[in-house]
Amino acid sequence: MNNKPYYAVIFTSRRKEGDNGYEAMAEEMVELAKSQPGYLGIESAREDIGITVSYWESLEAIAAWKNNSEHLVAQSKGIKDWYSYYHVRICSVEREYSWEF
Repeated sequence: MNNKPYYAVIFTSRRKEGDNGYEAMAEEMVELAKSQPGYLGIESAREDIGITVSYWESLEAIAAWKNNSEHLVAQSKGIKDWYSYYHVRICSVEREYSWEF
């Protein structure tokens, strides 16, 4: 991501049965997030539970994303139509490293 500390928003969830427009909205939200100031990247996986981690430059950028009007609509639909459970964690990333074969 970058050398200075940055932030990760970890969103874990369990979906209700059926798509109900979820996949289309998820793709739309990823594209919208990419256009937000302070956005650094995203990683996601889904099996029994879903885990999406988005990366941000600052807590202010995270707050702006949380309060984005289109994102607020998606959040509301998530509670009403898509999730039986979700949990959000906001973390400071102090250091990172990786290895690839």
